[in-house]
Amino acid sequence: MDASDPAVTDSLPLAGAGARYLATTVAILEDAIREESVRMAAAAEAIAAALVTGRTLHTFGSGHSNLLSEELFYRAGGLKSVRPLFFEGLMLHGSNRLATRLERIEGLAAHLLDDHGVSEGDVLIVSSNSGGNAVSVEAVQEARERGLITIAVTSIAHATSPDARPTPHPKLHEVADIVLDNHGAVGDAAVAVEAAGTRLGPTSTVVGAALLNAVMAEAIERAAIRGWEPDLWVSSGLAIGDAANG
Repeated sequence: MDASDPAVTDSLPLAGAGARYLATTVAILEDAIREESVRMAAAAEAIAAALVTGRTLHTFGSGHSNLLSEELFYRAGGLKSVRPLFFEGLMLHGSNRLATRLERIEGLAAHLLDDHGVSEGDVLIVSSNSGGNAVSVEAVQEARERGLITIAVTSIAHATSPDARPTPHPKLHEVADIVLDNHGAVGDAAVAVEAAGTRLGPTSTVVGAALLNAVMAEAIERAAIRGWEPDLWVSSGLAIGDAANG
């Protein structure tokens, strides 16, 4: 093969928008790790305390933020006791446009929590990059009224931007007990691509997942030090996986 061969050309290192996206994402993650460390520790402590006392960790998000709920559910090294609040109408595999409309409906969160079931002393993690959808904000408000500790993962830059979609209610970071800022760009697309005339490359999922996995690792370790016996998933891709997971 020579450099004119498409197989060789295609294998050359990223040098354009892809490389800029990776560099931007790393920089954002480094900022988030540095700036959110204290709040991540507070989130880990809240979860550890809940685990030690036999309480439950719940997760919730609509649209792409649902991916962060799935990230903490049924994952290798993750808690078996995590209870994600999944509602198919708010996911994207059915109708993305319907999901967008439903997440803006006021009053829906209370019904979702009633159906899902939560208890005083539990912890609820709510992820919403924009922090402006009614269902996410009200999920936190409802959970706090029911005695839960709430943790939000959001983009404060987006939520406080004049370019954000106006809402009649508070933003997520204004109502949660503990707020983790994903340090994402307004609109989430982080890389300007002149040739395409637009911005692309969202960072909310990769940064949010990293922050939450770090929080969970810290929480599990803290709880275990206090005598709590971890009950964790093992990768089903391992030979011992099926037997270990039961």
